[in-house]
Amino acid sequence: MDLQINSYQFGERPAVTKPDPEFYKQLGEEGIRKMVSRHYDLLRVSPIKHLFSNDDAEFEQSKQNSADFMIQICGGPDYFNQHKGKPMLVDRHAQFRIKPEGRIVWLNCYKQALLELDIPENLVLSFWNYINVFSAWMVNTPSTSFDVNTKL
Repeated sequence: MDLQINSYQFGERPAVTKPDPEFYKQLGEEGIRKMVSRHYDLLRVSPIKHLFSNDDAEFEQSKQNSADFMIQICGGPDYFNQHKGKPMLVDRHAQFRIKPEGRIVWLNCYKQALLELDIPENLVLSFWNYINVFSAWMVNTPSTSFDVNTKL
């Protein structure tokens, strides 16, 4: 399966389409929590690990918050709204310097987690298309250069 990363100009906010609700039906809450946990475990050893807490309890809470959001966005219960309020992810992530290169690392970690799922390809692509576009909204720091050797 070919999961391509779209490129966007800094500050661009492309239109987002939510994943097919069948993605949630196939994985269920537990499956989405496992997928998000796998994604975070990959992030914790990635070049953008500095964006995540070293404290295990805080890190686990971040996993929970992200899983709650993904469950909700995929058509499951509104756990995120119940625990954190309305999703204002651009504002919530403003404290972090997220560069275009960081977005690519984040997406590549998700790509690895998604390719490990045993669900139909069209559903994986539906979720991928959502995060591929949505992740562009989180980039809040322009790249000084796009050299592959640039320190994130």
